[in-house]
Amino acid sequence: MDVTVRPALPADGDAIAEIYNQGIEERQATFETRLRTAADAIERLDRTLVAELDGRVAGWAVIVPYSAREAYAAVGEFSIYVDRAARRAGVGRRLLEELSAFAERLGYHKLVGKVFPTNQASLALVRSCGFREVGQHLRHARLDGEWRDVVVVERLLGESA
Repeated sequence: MDVTVRPALPADGDAIAEIYNQGIEERQATFETRLRTAADAIERLDRTLVAELDGRVAGWAVIVPYSAREAYAAVGEFSIYVDRAARRAGVGRRLLEELSAFAERLGYHKLVGKVFPTNQASLALVRSCGFREVGQHLRHARLDGEWRDVVVVERLLGESA
């Protein structure tokens, strides 16, 4: 199967929201609990890539600023979601590789992310794409009334690497 990655378009909003909502419902990738709509999904299209598999959107990834403080202007925080029907087909790897290159073109020198320690598939993905674990935030936030930890990962880009 051939995975292609491209910038997200407004027409991708429904697919992005559907895939994100899978992640929300599974409770393994985000602290968010409110399901999203296409309108929500297209708010950050300028920093979003989608992966297509067999002609349909099978995943997406986004970069958001790590902090509003100027000192962190070149640090981006990423999120990545893959449709459950497309997992283990190389979609996540292609998206994360392309997102890293995209981030570098946008002037970022580092990407950071947070992953639930129970999300072994995502931890394996980030490791395989050159991210390193830098620590763990204990009891980072509540999800469904329970405190959850997150593993903090980072990857240096470009000359910083």
